[in-house]
Parts: sequence; structure tokens; C-alpha cells
Amino acid sequence: MARPPDVFVRPLAMAEGRRLQRICRTARDPVRLRRAMVVLASAQGWPVPQIARLAQTSQRYVRGVIHDFNEVGFAALDPKWSGGRPRTISEAARAEICLIARCCPRDVGLPFGAWSLSKLREYLIDRGVVASISRETIRIILRGAGISWQATKTWKASTDPDFASKMRRVLALYDHPPEGGRVVCVDEFGPLNLRPRPGRGWYPAGRPARIRATYTRTLGVRHMLAALDLATGKIFYRIRDRKRWREFLAFLKVLRRRWPTERLYVVVDNFAPHRHPKVREWAVDHDVELVFLPTYASWLNWIEPEFTGVRYFALNGSDFTSHDQQNAAIAAYLRWRNQHAEPKRDFAVSSKIRQPDYVINVA
Repeated sequence: MARPPDVFVRPLAMAEGRRLQRICRTARDPVRLRRAMVVLASAQGWPVPQIARLAQTSQRYVRGVIHDFNEVGFAALDPKWSGGRPRTISEAARAEICLIARCCPRDVGLPFGAWSLSKLREYLIDRGVVASISRETIRIILRGAGISWQATKTWKASTDPDFASKMRRVLALYDHPPEGGRVVCVDEFGPLNLRPRPGRGWYPAGRPARIRATYTRTLGVRHMLAALDLATGKIFYRIRDRKRWREFLAFLKVLRRRWPTERLYVVVDNFAPHRHPKVREWAVDHDVELVFLPTYASWLNWIEPEFTGVRYFALNGSDFTSHDQQNAAIAAYLRWRNQHAEPKRDFAVSSKIRQPDYVINVA
């Protein structure tokens, strides 16, 4: 069999040669770099077999690059990626896969309440939606349609017929604190019991911190009564054995002594001790206004997200053996937090509750 004649690139202009040299020095794409090397070597008189050995490729590839460059010039250096094989699952089938994945399996006569990818795959094939499909393909189709695996969430509508007026009252105090008054958000946090608490942290891969799983509840529980001062952003608190109206009233007296000359607007939920007749009587006599939230609307209390910080930074990942240890950890965190506190402003400014057309979700 005769040897194929050598193929060489067409004569190059000086500028084309410099451009090829620049591409060989700076190209980041390996395909573009190799093709430029092939063309430049051919322009320097190298035969095809030597270029193939230099580029670690086949002679057929070298001849193809040279022919392409002779025809279209530098455009031949850019790789033309193929679009892959055609889709084997039609758009209609993809839409049906997404529809089935979003329904409950019981709705289609199956005896379970949630899909796994394996069960969904079996159902799709048995029903004839597709002839064959892998679990990963199902995952890709669902992800492309914006469908992801999520936990079910609960919701609770307010039963308060005065929801709107109470919400507006609370928001007005947050946005425009009265002159000569101080707005304070109060709530209880707990129960604070002694048990190992799971947490998160940065550890070597595969070697997380471990805490005991067994414990006994022999030392009782504690409760934290806390107040968030919106003017300073600081939290003031007491930890008590119980959270009856007596403990709540004693805490209000502490707040009253802290700000003796100002009228106090205390935002609280509808917990029974907050509404006790003796608490209300004392509040009227001591220039304290109890501002009650709508029922089932604790999210309107500005102190609620602050408890998340206490739980995350002071309690999670801990295994305290005494209430004194636990109380000290809470105290240390709140001291640090109060040192960095700033006045509270702009409550839920981008929330839908701020929209004039907000539809109140009342049961």
C-alpha cells in the first residue's frame, strides 16, 4: 500500500505566524493549543508523522487539522463541541414525570406517603411513561423543573378576630416608639433542661465531635424570662424554676426599676400568666402598658429570633452537668451579645405584612 503523500499548511503571512506563536504561549484550552501547535509545526516544514508524534495524536487527526486550517483559517483552531446525543425522553414525558413526582403516591393507589427515586422510577416504567430511565435522570429532570426534595412544613392561622388592629398596633410601636416611652419585647425561653444537645462545628472530615446519648433528668428544668429593649438592642433576663404569673410580675418589676421615669410598652403573647388579673392591675398602677400580640402570631414578637442565637451559640453542642454551668454559658453569650448590640430598627420591612393589599390569614 502506497504511503499517503505529506500534507502541509498553506503559506502563512508574518502576522499569522506571530498569532500562532501567541496562541501556543497563552492558550488555556488544550484542544485549541494542540491544533495551533499542529498548524505551526506544519508551517515550519515538519511532515505529518513527526507532528503526530509531537502532539501525541494520530496522523489522521493532524491531516484533518491542516485541511481545516487551509479551508477556514483560524476558525479551525476553535473546538466545535457537539450537543450530545438527542434526548430520548420527550418534553411531554418530562412534564408527566414532574406531575407524578409532585403528587402523593396514595393518590395513584400506592400504599406509601412519599416517593423515593427508586419507587418513582418503577412506577414510571410500569405505567408506560418511559420505557427505561435511571434514578439520576429523574433527579436531573426534576432539578431542571425546579422541583427538589423538601421537608413538609406546618402553618397555623390566627383565630383572633382583632388580628389586623393588634398587628398594626405592634408595628406602629416598632416603627415609631412613643416620646417618653420605651418599647420592650418580653417572652419566656425554655424549658432549660440538662441533656446532651446536638450541634454543628468545623471538624476533620469523618470525625465529628461526639457527646453522650444517654442521660437522666434528675435536676429539673429552668425557664428564662427575657426582655429585648428596642432602643438599645440589649437583652435583660432572669432564670427561674417556674414561669407562673408571680415570676412574670417579678420580672416586670425589675424592668420598671430599670427605667423608672418612662412609660413601658411591653409586647407579650397571650400566655395565661401574662393576662393574670393581678399582673394587669399592677401594670395599670405603674404606668406599664401590656401590648398583646394576636393569637398564634408569636412571629410578631421581635425577641423571638434572639432566642435562636441563644440556642445556637450558647446551648447547641453542649452537655452541661449542672444548671449553674448552663446558666453561666447563657450569661457569657448574652454579655457578649449586649456589648455588640445596636438599636432595633426596620422590622420585616420587606415582608408581605407591610403591603397595603396584605390578606390576613385568619382561620
